[in-house]
Amino acid sequence: MSDKRQLILDKYGLFLSKHSERLRVKVEGKIVEEVPLIQLESVLITSRGVAISSDVIEICSERGIDIFFISGTGDVYGRLGSPTLVGTVKTRREQLMALGDKRGLDLGKAFAAGKIGNQRNLLRYFARYRKTADRDVYAVMDAVCGKLEDHEKDLFAIEGENIDEVRESILSVEGRSSALYWEAIKEMLRDDIGWSGREGRGAKDPINSALNYGYGILYGQVEKSIVFAGLDPYAGFIHTDRAGKPSLVLDLIEEFRQQVVDRAIFALVGKGRDIAINEEGMLDDKSRKMIAQKVFERLDGDERYEGMKQKVKTILVKQAQAVASFLRGDRSVYKPFVGSW
Repeated sequence: MSDKRQLILDKYGLFLSKHSERLRVKVEGKIVEEVPLIQLESVLITSRGVAISSDVIEICSERGIDIFFISGTGDVYGRLGSPTLVGTVKTRREQLMALGDKRGLDLGKAFAAGKIGNQRNLLRYFARYRKTADRDVYAVMDAVCGKLEDHEKDLFAIEGENIDEVRESILSVEGRSSALYWEAIKEMLRDDIGWSGREGRGAKDPINSALNYGYGILYGQVEKSIVFAGLDPYAGFIHTDRAGKPSLVLDLIEEFRQQVVDRAIFALVGKGRDIAINEEGMLDDKSRKMIAQKVFERLDGDERYEGMKQKVKTILVKQAQAVASFLRGDRSVYKPFVGSW
C-alpha cells in the first residue's frame, strides 16, 4: 500500500488515524499498516469509502504532508494542504503581471519546448532497443525525432509581446508534435496489443487508463511543488484561466509527463505486464498499485540536472522554484527540464 514515503489508500472501508508519530491504517478495526510520519511525503486516497480522522489532517498540515484525492480514472479532485505553506506576495504579483509581458511568453514557449524535447528523447530511449531488433520501427521513430526537432525550431521562431498574442501558435506546434509522438508510440507497440491511440479523460482501455492514472499521481507532485515555490497553481500561461482549472500545474506537468509516466507505463507494456480494467471500466486495484509504484520509482530515479545526477522529484521542485525566480527577476532565463535518453 505504501513505500513509507507515499501512503496509498486504495480500498473501500479503510480508516486512517494518527497514533503517536505514525499514521495507522485499519480495516474493520484491525491494523493493516503503520507508516512513520518522519518519512512520509504524501497520502494518496484513490478509492471511495475511505475514512480519515481530523487528527491526521491536523498533523499532515503541520508537517507539510499533502493529502491527495484521485479518482479511479486518474483525475485529482481534491487536495488537503497547509494554508501557511505559501510564498511571498511578490512572487504571485509578478506571476500575474507576467501574463501581460514577455516573461509569460518566454515561459509558455519553454514549457512547450520541454514537452517536445522530452517526447523526442523518450522516443530515442525506446528506439535504441529497436535499432537492430526491428529496423523498420526504428526508422519510423528516428524520422519522427527529426520532425520533432524541426517543431522545436518552429516554436522558438514564434514572436510576440505577450502570451495571449501567440498562445494559439504555440498550441498548434505542440498539438502537431503530440500527434507525431503518439503515432510513433503506437508504431513501436506489438500488433497484438491493439492500441488504437491516445485518449484522455474518459478512456476505458487499459493503456490510456494507466496513462491517465499515472498523470493524476504526477499532477499531485507538480501542484505541491508549485505551492511550495510560492506560485499560484491557477494562473498559468499556455493553459488559459478558468474557474477551478489549475493552469500552471497543467503547464509545468508538460515537462515531466514523458520522463515520469510515459516511460514507466510503456516499459510495463513492453514487458508484458498485465494492466486490467474492472467491471466499472476503471483500473483494478492490482493495476493501480503497480502503476503507482512504477511512477514513484521514476520520481525517485536519477536524471542529469545542473551538471550532476539528481532525483526527478528533486528536479521537479527545483523547476517550480526556477519559475518563481524567473518571474521575480532573480534569473534572466528559464530553461525547461529535458531528460536524457
